[in-house]
Amino acid sequence: MNHLTTVIPYFRPYRRGLVVGLLLVAISNFFTVMGPWLLRLAIDALEDPEITVGRIGVYAGLIVGAAIVGGAAKYGMRELLNGISRRVECDLRSDFFKHLLRLDAGFYGRERTGDIMARATNDTLAVRQAVGPAVMYSVNTTVMSIFALSLMIWISPRLTLLALIPMLLLPPLVLGFGRIIHTRFERIQEQFSTISTRIQENLTGVRLVRAYGQEDDQARGFAELNREYMDRNMHLVRAAGLFHPSMGLLTGIAMVVVLWIGGQEVMAARITVGDFVAFIFYLNLLTWPMIALGWVVNLFQRGEASMGRINAVLETRPDIAPGEGRLDATDARGRIRFEGVSFRYPGAHRDVLHDISFEVEPGETVAVVGPTGAGKTTLVSLLPRIYDPTRGRVLLDGEPLDEYRPDTLRKIVGMVPQDAFLFSDTIEANVGLGLETEWEAPAGADPGDDGSADEPSDPRVLQAAQIAQLHEQVSDFPRGYATYLGERGINLSGGQKQRATLARALSRDPTILILDDALSAVDTETEARILSELRETLRTRTCFLISHRLTAVMNADRILVLDEGRLVAEGTHDELMARDGLYAALLRRQLLEQEVQGADDGDTGADPALAGSPG
Repeated sequence: MNHLTTVIPYFRPYRRGLVVGLLLVAISNFFTVMGPWLLRLAIDALEDPEITVGRIGVYAGLIVGAAIVGGAAKYGMRELLNGISRRVECDLRSDFFKHLLRLDAGFYGRERTGDIMARATNDTLAVRQAVGPAVMYSVNTTVMSIFALSLMIWISPRLTLLALIPMLLLPPLVLGFGRIIHTRFERIQEQFSTISTRIQENLTGVRLVRAYGQEDDQARGFAELNREYMDRNMHLVRAAGLFHPSMGLLTGIAMVVVLWIGGQEVMAARITVGDFVAFIFYLNLLTWPMIALGWVVNLFQRGEASMGRINAVLETRPDIAPGEGRLDATDARGRIRFEGVSFRYPGAHRDVLHDISFEVEPGETVAVVGPTGAGKTTLVSLLPRIYDPTRGRVLLDGEPLDEYRPDTLRKIVGMVPQDAFLFSDTIEANVGLGLETEWEAPAGADPGDDGSADEPSDPRVLQAAQIAQLHEQVSDFPRGYATYLGERGINLSGGQKQRATLARALSRDPTILILDDALSAVDTETEARILSELRETLRTRTCFLISHRLTAVMNADRILVLDEGRLVAEGTHDELMARDGLYAALLRRQLLEQEVQGADDGDTGADPALAGSPG
């Protein structure tokens, strides 16, 4: 149970309730064993010639009173101990989620989303059952066994010894089945993770599944995974199903011994009838702990397996920890220098970037262009330290990036990724995500509310939305900025989602702005308006601009040309066109594509901006 020991610190805030709960376990068991003892006295009292109805009534009242007090104590122990276990589960799940937020991109590149979700849900539930009901019944079993055995020995040591002989087989039985249950439960959890991954992928990509008509194929694939999950559960059920009857058989044999030998003891007048009846009651009380022992071992084995899976994540340390570093990047000016930077993704066998060096002055707009797969996105991902270089270093204002605390560094970087991701929240909350405001749970915004918000409450959100050409369209929505978005912003178009993520980056007033193909889903006219609005904003910011539309990068202060992870050229648009290298070839290819597209659309000419370009 090495893994379950890591849960012990979670009990510290609740130690007082834990002590009271365990005390109630002892009280509950004390009054439970008092019932048969009082019954013993009542039965033996029947042989007294002077017995009265009143005296029998006293015994009956005491038995009922003991049952009531014992029942109340049992309710209290369940309420306290099971309640504490649920609080521990809540705390453990919260810590698990916080740790997930600290882990770097390399971890998420290795792990499946469904597997992580299974650990956060199914595994934490199994741990709760191990540290709650299992602990409670372990203590209950121990206390009840001590009380019952003590009174059984008081009544007849010989009969107690004979009754316990069949129980000697319990330890090896419990250990053997415990190993089987542990192994089979681990296999069940692994399969549950696979099922969770399949569901998550299909729910996320449901439109793609429908577009390709793969509903039946995906359903068949899921049915196979589900059947395997059922088979693994059935293997566990068979083991557990054999475990409990085996223990019941041993306790049944003990009961037969007591009836046979105990009857002879009564006939020989070595014990009274009351002693015999009480002994049978105590043996029955002892039978439940023995049976519960198997159930408890089952829960402990499941909890151990699940906590091991959770610990595997909790013990993972991020390569880039949020609090590391000695410098605060908040007041950085934005001078960037790459010195011989090479990068290889974790687990990959070749470099994606090769010996790249360049320098960018504060307020300079640098475009990064190149064929698909040239390493453009990887290059800009090094700036907010999503990854660190494999070799070489990146410097900010003359200091290596790893000298800055990542949390402060990321506050000055506004990044608009290729994949526009939005949360299930209001438009205002999505655009203002990076602002220093108190976070409110999405549930606080009622999607069914008929209220409206033509303008956001934060002026920074409004200004950013206007620059991103989003404000006019949002104002046309019935609820304006209070419009509640579906999962991943499904009720917005691709262009609207990109503009929302652009506004999100601008709203936090970043020192360094990264636009990674951020306008690919908007039309060229809207793109031109956005870039025009951005020019004034970018004068005071260092900007990295990635775009497959070369018209969007022609006015950049400098253009970096990447090819197969190498920096093959840099300069202004005119300088690169004069060299007639890769940049000019890419521009000519794009010009030809637009001419063909224009001809297909009935247009008579190409994009004027391209047509007027050299080459």
